[in-house]
Amino acid sequence: MTSRPPRPRERGIPEATVARLPVYLRALQALQGRGTATVSSEGLAGAAGVNSAKLRKDLSHLGSYGTRGVGYEVEYLIYQISRELGLTQDWSVAIVGIGNLGRALANYGGFGTRGFRIAALLDADPDVVGLTVASLDVRHIDSLEEVVRSKGVSIGVIATPAGSAQGVASRFVEAGVTSILNFAPVVLNVPDGVDVRKVDLSIELQILAFHAQRRADGDGQAERMGLEVT
Repeated sequence: MTSRPPRPRERGIPEATVARLPVYLRALQALQGRGTATVSSEGLAGAAGVNSAKLRKDLSHLGSYGTRGVGYEVEYLIYQISRELGLTQDWSVAIVGIGNLGRALANYGGFGTRGFRIAALLDADPDVVGLTVASLDVRHIDSLEEVVRSKGVSIGVIATPAGSAQGVASRFVEAGVTSILNFAPVVLNVPDGVDVRKVDLSIELQILAFHAQRRADGDGQAERMGLEVT
């Protein structure tokens, strides 16, 4: 029996670095798609939107230091980061809540190329149960525990209304799922040892609105100052 590679946090990799690894991976895959074999730390940092010192420190946690005068080998660095993120194995995913968002997630074609397999779709709405979405039949939420066992689900995705999310999360945990991606606008209470990543689109939009307003206020102030000077 082969042992799984240690998780990033078990190897002492900071959470902030873990959060940036997928960004580096995406930039590297884009470079690979353009036929780039090697990349400097400055070039990769620019593609990822970070400074080169931070990138070199992040990659040093993986034991990757590049070669002076050459940089990083793109293909090998993709492998290193993919291995560290656990993307060299297949992860089975179940989505609960097959409304507009759940359907969009189910139909997203990028999961399969990144090590994730949508194995099951579940919903409580009798008008939705039995429909075929992304070549999968939507099953009733009552079968969640059986689905987790039979499909080997490792990651649960919650795309339900806020009022249903906690109950779904608790059932995932009880069924043995310890990694949850939550799109519902609510904070989930889960035991220690369960990882929850929250994606709140409304919060992201509000942050963008804040920056847009600051830019608009800045432009308006600059215009007023220009008028006063003239």
